[in-house]
Amino acid sequence: MAGRWLEEFRAGEVIHHAITRTVTEADNVGFSVQTMNPQPLHIDRHFAEATEWGQPLVNSLLTLGIMIGISVHETTLGTTLGNLGMTDVSFPAPVFHGDTLRVETEVISARPSRSRPGQGVVVFEHRACKQDGTLVAQCRRSALMMSSLDKEAV
Repeated sequence: MAGRWLEEFRAGEVIHHAITRTVTEADNVGFSVQTMNPQPLHIDRHFAEATEWGQPLVNSLLTLGIMIGISVHETTLGTTLGNLGMTDVSFPAPVFHGDTLRVETEVISARPSRSRPGQGVVVFEHRACKQDGTLVAQCRRSALMMSSLDKEAV
């Protein structure tokens, strides 16, 4: 598996993800429509031009999804059993069509599960910046992870 096992995560480690992603108008409009979000700030250029932003904003849930998705290859690909929750989600600056996101993930903690042998919980803090270094999104994510001690069960 490309992802890491529970025992491979160390608190304080920061992973600078190699993949970057430019967000397009098609990404934003498609995501907004598919998720039933009619907010004109995302899908109506003329409306958005009259706001303080002067252009459409990328849907924040798309930004969140891209941020976490970029992290998967180097963290949880094939070794996670699922997300347990996300907290402290924030979007300190806007993302616009054409912005390129880069992501880093800090491992906050990693521990064996108290109730599920062969599994554990890793808490990640994901941070996304756009091309000029501006922080545009961050969140803490708890994931239920497989232990390498139980990988034969996979």
